[in-house]
Amino acid sequence: MKKTSDSPWRPSLGACVREGGVYFRVWAPRAKTVSVVLERAGRPSVERALASSAEGYFDIFLTEAAAGDAYRYRVDGNGPFPDPASRFQPEGVHGPSLIVDPGAFSWSDGDWKGAALGGAFYELHLGTFSPAGTFDGAAAKLEALAELGVTAVELMPVADFPGRRNWGYDGAALFAPSRCYGAPDRFRAFVDAAHRRGLAVFLDVVYNHFGPDGNYTGAFSGDFLTPARLSPWGPAVNLGGERSRPVRDFFVENALHWVHEYHLDGLRLDATHALIDESQVHFLAELGERVRASPLAGRRVALIAEDERNLIRLIKPRAEDGWGLDAVWADDFHHQTRRLLAGDHDGYYADYQDRVEDLALILEQGWLYTGQHSAYAQGPRGTPTDGVEPERFIFCLQNHDQIGNRAFGERLNSQIDAAAFRAATVLLLTAPQTPILFMGQEWGASTPFLYFTDHAPELGKSVTQGRRREFQAFSSFAGEIPDPQASETFERSRLNWEEREGVCAQGLLRLHQELLRLRRAEFAGPAAGAARASALPNKNGIALERMGATRAHLILVQLRASARVSLAALDLLRPHARWRAVLTTEDAGFCADPKPIACRLDGPQPDVEFSRPGAIVLEEAS
Repeated sequence: MKKTSDSPWRPSLGACVREGGVYFRVWAPRAKTVSVVLERAGRPSVERALASSAEGYFDIFLTEAAAGDAYRYRVDGNGPFPDPASRFQPEGVHGPSLIVDPGAFSWSDGDWKGAALGGAFYELHLGTFSPAGTFDGAAAKLEALAELGVTAVELMPVADFPGRRNWGYDGAALFAPSRCYGAPDRFRAFVDAAHRRGLAVFLDVVYNHFGPDGNYTGAFSGDFLTPARLSPWGPAVNLGGERSRPVRDFFVENALHWVHEYHLDGLRLDATHALIDESQVHFLAELGERVRASPLAGRRVALIAEDERNLIRLIKPRAEDGWGLDAVWADDFHHQTRRLLAGDHDGYYADYQDRVEDLALILEQGWLYTGQHSAYAQGPRGTPTDGVEPERFIFCLQNHDQIGNRAFGERLNSQIDAAAFRAATVLLLTAPQTPILFMGQEWGASTPFLYFTDHAPELGKSVTQGRRREFQAFSSFAGEIPDPQASETFERSRLNWEEREGVCAQGLLRLHQELLRLRRAEFAGPAAGAARASALPNKNGIALERMGATRAHLILVQLRASARVSLAALDLLRPHARWRAVLTTEDAGFCADPKPIACRLDGPQPDVEFSRPGAIVLEEAS
């Protein structure tokens, strides 16, 4: 068993189990007194005063405290309040905090070194991914993900939230895995099990705001938020104003805690465009530097931004005046694909035209907007991407936002022709960028992913009313959206694993497995070569050329309608190559209503004929 004292990680916030007792430390810069109330099972509670130290911190080491004890704080006689850096809230975000010893867990992943970008991510929500909706329930499905062929699992936020169900972006106890999903060691067991199967684990974290209920940082300090800066959620997190140093340290320590105490392979940083910081060193740059400076026993840890600005500075090296993150969610691919296949044009989709050429450009440069005027943003958007490796852009056809922020939570596969969805899948999984799948996408899940909450009645009523007002502005919207507060809204969003066994689902699953096998063999890692994308002459599809690890590949993706594609008419890097087909989406192995793609590759005028949308993967014949 790995002992606490053997770990290089030495946290400074919360209740930290150390040799002979527990060290408590909390930031309360305006308080005169802070005390900790220990609530020990079978024994009377005791209260001990903390000592004031530099920069507004209070701390104490107690030999009478131990892992498993509950505790809360009083601040100037008020409270008691849960710890803002609590490791577990077994009775919910308003209840007492629990002392947890992370060193008591026996890890089996000592040889694990992390996973590189360029493979394939799989995003899931713990509460709806499995029938149980827990860490253990998700762990039971890890073998299925390993067999699928993804290389990393990305969890939507698990930080504890008010109520029994939530997407996770209303996190209030940012260091505590939600008790709805299981105790902290069950989370560690999930990560350990994933590593045994060769799967990295990433976690979505939210540093741009706190949830609207259960956040007790304000009971200790009014300096976590600043009214001088506004975010979409109200006063912004104080990252650069007066007393901002301990606020920055709080979030950096949160990141380090997930990486060290749970062996996570990286973090997805939510809505980094809402992190308002005019400091000389931006918070994101500091976060990256401090995570990498922490002793990680040779493990790779990646930080990924979700950012709507198309800002290349996010992932440029610090030496080039960048912020040094590893990758960025690049949503232009999703938006352009939906514009082409589903016709979306409201909201931010107004910036995307019915042009396959734009999709080819996105595949070439990572995103579409590199400084052009955006009607939606009402100004210029984006920066050029020259010299940045394509795997540092994360592409998707679906994710939690792009499904769940639709009025009825519809998945793309339920809105477009199945053949077109298969074709788009080929484009996503053979692109040089890093793809991410949303849970159930691999079998064409029919279940929606709706927006759900479980707030107290008054707050919940406001959330429901606000949600319904939001969609009245969309010209394509009609009807009344499901109530986010209703338990049936949550239950409807739970994956139905039984439908995975259906004929159509199995065909789509096999297609994903085969494409991911090809990706691992040819298109991921340092042996993969250059890629080039262009619009097909019929303006309804893409020709993607990829230099694989062993040979060149040509992927023809017909997104719409039928077509005959003459290879001689394509402007290819290898115009005289001889090609052979290795995969076509419309064969019986991948769909229940096969209409094979006709390939005539041996004659003087090689061509491919699509009777409907589809895709074919060709490799250069030796």
